[in-house]
Amino acid sequence: MVPLAIAFLVTALLYASVGFGGGSTYTALLALAEVDYRVLPLLSLACNLVVVAGSTVRFARARVTPWGRALLLTAIAAPAAFLGGLTPIAKQGFLALLGTSLLFTALTMMLPVAKRPEGEGEGEGERGRVARYAPLAALPLGYISGLVGIGGGIFLAPLLHLVRWDSARAIAATASLFILVNSLFGLAGQVLKGGEGRFAAAVDLGLPLLIAVAIGGQIGSLLALRYLPQRWIRWGTGALTAFVGGRLLLNL
Repeated sequence: MVPLAIAFLVTALLYASVGFGGGSTYTALLALAEVDYRVLPLLSLACNLVVVAGSTVRFARARVTPWGRALLLTAIAAPAAFLGGLTPIAKQGFLALLGTSLLFTALTMMLPVAKRPEGEGEGEGERGRVARYAPLAALPLGYISGLVGIGGGIFLAPLLHLVRWDSARAIAATASLFILVNSLFGLAGQVLKGGEGRFAAAVDLGLPLLIAVAIGGQIGSLLALRYLPQRWIRWGTGALTAFVGGRLLLNL
């Protein structure tokens, strides 16, 4: 348990430093530790909630969250996350989907962040018109979130950057809220699907891991604010995610 808790702390530290929860990597680490795959999303989504709750509040206090559009995305994704949590899935399919998601996550972490050019307002240009259709992506992202125990923000944020949906801080705030709500609804679906026995197993295993991600999340936020360049953090997080995802797929 101690090595696993340390791995969770490091994962939370890295992901929190770039505004994400780390649910996909938590799930993969648990799978590599041979924890019952049916319990994995419960633990990962709970860890997501712990990591992103603080950042969501901080963004709200700083008044950078674009509430109208952010709530539209989460409102579309949340019911899908709940349905994903309720959906039964075989072990091999679950692990294959998770490993693929991790590799895609690593790719998105390593891509450069597109910035809106100075003077370009919301909705201007071809990318601005494409940005209006961003809510359509929320539905599949929400479903995958609940199904495999991720928040979905790691996929949403690069998409929003690509179409210059808003400023970098507003996108980070939106991704944080997206992860929080999806994790909550996905967790509700997973609890209903698994019943009391599976929930009890998750609780027995989960407390040390929740403490670890709470500590790691706070350290990650501090590092991001004061010490490490964002590029270094993103590349380090992407490398960790690619390694874990590759290991998971090789073990299928």
